[in-house]
Amino acid sequence: MKDKRTYTHKKEHGEDMSHENETKITNEDRGPLDLTLLIELHQKEIWEWKQKESKWIKTENQLSGCKKIIQELSAKIIDQVRIIAELEKKLADKNK
Repeated sequence: MKDKRTYTHKKEHGEDMSHENETKITNEDRGPLDLTLLIELHQKEIWEWKQKESKWIKTENQLSGCKKIIQELSAKIIDQVRIIAELEKKLADKNK
């Protein structure tokens, strides 16, 4: 009887024959009321909220920038309309 595993084919050489990577060892003996577990969970939750807050701040900054651009463009359009009206008036006076 063979008690030692050996490679029988060349192809098997790259495979792990011990199968250690197939089992997961967990040393999670902390209960749901363990303070270290609760602290870790709350730290993860705080990190998620900070990420959301930074997204909100980024969106708010983009919104205020867009509002400023719209105001500037509106002012330029109003100024251009005024200039066009003045030029049309001068052209009408010149043609009289």
